[in-house]
Amino acid sequence: MSRFVYADNAATTPVSPLVLEAMLPWFREGYGNASSIYSKGRESKAALDKARDSIAAIFNAKSNEIFFTSGGSEADNWAIRGAAINQAKRGKKHIITSKFEHHAVLHTVEALAKQGFEISYLEVNSDGLIKLEDVAAALREDTALVTIMYANNEIGTVAPIAEIGALCRSKGVLFHTDAVQATGHIAIDVKAQNIDLLSVSAHKLKGPKGVGLLYVRNGVRIENLIEGGAQERGRRAGTENIAGIVGFAKAIELAYEGLEEKNAKTLALRNRLIDEIGKIERSHLNGDREQRLPGNVNFSFEGIEGESLLLMLDMKGVCASSGSACTSGSLDPSHVLLSIGLSHETAHGSLRLTIDEETTDEDIDYILEILPPIVNRLREMSPLWERIIKGESL
Repeated sequence: MSRFVYADNAATTPVSPLVLEAMLPWFREGYGNASSIYSKGRESKAALDKARDSIAAIFNAKSNEIFFTSGGSEADNWAIRGAAINQAKRGKKHIITSKFEHHAVLHTVEALAKQGFEISYLEVNSDGLIKLEDVAAALREDTALVTIMYANNEIGTVAPIAEIGALCRSKGVLFHTDAVQATGHIAIDVKAQNIDLLSVSAHKLKGPKGVGLLYVRNGVRIENLIEGGAQERGRRAGTENIAGIVGFAKAIELAYEGLEEKNAKTLALRNRLIDEIGKIERSHLNGDREQRLPGNVNFSFEGIEGESLLLMLDMKGVCASSGSACTSGSLDPSHVLLSIGLSHETAHGSLRLTIDEETTDEDIDYILEILPPIVNRLREMSPLWERIIKGESL
């Protein structure tokens, strides 16, 4: 292995040294329980309140609208289940989502369907974009919730969140967005974008794993997910992870510092990757080129298996993905790629590279040096590729 390149930031990110520095005191000196009334507890409570205030300000939210969770999946589950169960009391049991949501959303609505809720799955066009008119057409009198991800975790396409939020608000329908991939890369204003519920995870933006949040707009009623103590204003029981929450707040603060400059650097690297990888025979960029996250590159290569591609890249020191890290053990093709119209065979040959401002020009050089020969080598070993170039049906 001559070089190491980490190009899977959509799966997780390394903890920033400044985040770790902010967290360390709360593992030893600041170990008090924030619910305790003595000085150690009050210190932790003050740190908790400061972190909540800091995060709320970034999203243009109020501090009492921020609820800390164990991560994005819990936040998605709580938002969707909590809203659905509460709205069902008013006779509203219809939920709208899309076909290429994260499984934390899809599996949650599937579970609700078994409890009598009706789910409408919006189609996604070939560029991986949600159409506002499709959302409008799906709305009904009994719609309890619309849940559409801010940016797709596999192909990086960005939804028209403000417009969807305005539409839902005008119809009196709750709107939730999974912003796990978008946070730290796109400026988010929950008020201006008419967002009622929003999910975020710390480890996607150089924060610690095991910490996330759910924004719940004041006035929106959702059922509790975890019953127990009075933590999180009685809405989500469990002793707070002070070190993790402090790290989360620091990570979000750092992510939005100099965002335009960081995005400009990342965009230049991303566009170079797209241009050069696109020169490989029968390669296809997945998702709209412009309306996508700055660091996301997702290609499909006809005639190869994505798993073999990842293993050979790993042998060369490059960490990448063929889709969501949450489903990396699955043999099924990506549901995201199938939703935008790819065949099973083409979807199996996908590669997701997710870079950030710490990625260097030399990293990109290295990826572009080793990727084409690996693709060619895999195709030489593939009987499928021979049929493809002969124009035979698969």
